[in-house]
Amino acid sequence: MGPSSKSHIFLLILSIYSSTSSSSSVDLTKFIYKGCANQKFQDPSGISSQNLQSLYQTLITQSSSTNFFNTTTGNNQLTTSVTGLYQCRGDLPNSDCNTCVKKIPQTIQKVCGGDTIAARVQLDGCYLRYEVVGFPPASPTDLLFKQCGSGRASGSGFDDRIESALGQIVNGVASGKGYYAGEFESVYVLGQCEGDLGSADCVSCVRSAVENARSACASSISGQIYLQQCYVSYTYYPNGVPGSGTGGGGGIQTGETQTGGGDGHRNTQKTVAIIIGGLAGLFLAIAFLLVLKSAFKKKKEKHSYYGGY
Repeated sequence: MGPSSKSHIFLLILSIYSSTSSSSSVDLTKFIYKGCANQKFQDPSGISSQNLQSLYQTLITQSSSTNFFNTTTGNNQLTTSVTGLYQCRGDLPNSDCNTCVKKIPQTIQKVCGGDTIAARVQLDGCYLRYEVVGFPPASPTDLLFKQCGSGRASGSGFDDRIESALGQIVNGVASGKGYYAGEFESVYVLGQCEGDLGSADCVSCVRSAVENARSACASSISGQIYLQQCYVSYTYYPNGVPGSGTGGGGGIQTGETQTGGGDGHRNTQKTVAIIIGGLAGLFLAIAFLLVLKSAFKKKKEKHSYYGGY
């Protein structure tokens, strides 16, 4: 194998490794919803806008090391200081959290403008919200957004199955520090509270979200409910949650394909990414050893050639 062939293999493996290393962040920046205040910054000096940009930079920096952070910029001055936070999904590594959070400031600029006094954007893997100091606070259980899958289910026991699955979220966040993801009889569920919400308030918020899911998405095979300080989602998979190894839906019939939810495929994506990434790493190591072997061989030949002088 010549040096050119080895170089091509080396570059190909690097390309595969680079593409698979980011595969776990697929769809993390998918837009879910927005909330934009109607009022604009009032100070002609532009201090509020400067404080907002400073807030963005702080939040983006922090997202490289933690999944939740809140802060205020501008010395708490009314009308010019800006307070805000971000939160990433509880299972995301810091690198994916940072990728997600970095996307939001430009998204807010696009969907809300750069001078609104309060805004919130939810992506698939994270959300960020801010408001000027003194902006009227919302209740933790205010409904911000809901999405129910268009697919409907029929058959004995479906409603009971969803009821039990949603109940697992309530129990899960209580023991899982505000985050829970799991499955129950082919239903994948996820719930999360804002990072600084106390345990009792978290459970109360999730209960409200679950009640909203029951009433708003009855018989839907998927649903997402976002409240001010928590959210829940569920997705029913007739053939079993992908990557879980469980069986199908027990005779429950579904209508058209769902449009909401879809959280369960994340486990499959991660498994595939890990396997492909491992193989890419193995091939990379082999290519590296081949290059070393070739270099050592050339060095040995060189010493043999000059050995008589």
